[in-house]
Amino acid sequence: MRAVLQRVNRAAVRVDGAVVGAIDRPGLLALVGVTHDDGAAQVATVARKIAELRLFDGPGDDGGAPGREVSVTDLGAPVLVVSQFTLYADVRKGRRPSWNGAAPGEVAEPLVDAVVADLRRRGLEVATGSFGAHMDIDAELDGPVTILVEA
Repeated sequence: MRAVLQRVNRAAVRVDGAVVGAIDRPGLLALVGVTHDDGAAQVATVARKIAELRLFDGPGDDGGAPGREVSVTDLGAPVLVVSQFTLYADVRKGRRPSWNGAAPGEVAEPLVDAVVADLRRRGLEVATGSFGAHMDIDAELDGPVTILVEA
């Protein structure tokens, strides 16, 4: 399982022009891809990383200037999770990506749903895209901070 985490000020995903998921304050956009042999262990690792990676500046000890780095869990910040099979594109040969590394929808969708469920169990506010749909994503990146997580 792979996830690309982007720190955002806001993000929204649309399908056929309609917003299906959005976060309207600073948080994370998590693009999640699944491969054939992923399972519960990978779900747990990716969800833990999304929830616990310290990618934000927290308040200083005096409540003023930024101090220690904190996670979305520490901040109570939202996460927008979007399935992204193209994270498993293989472009080593030729000019056309191979999608053989990406798990089929019937394998991938329940695992992406499990990542979302794990994040929600942790008390996080989670919005989602629409699995398998052509989605338009609008995001205002912060930093930019972009992290690749592999499990």
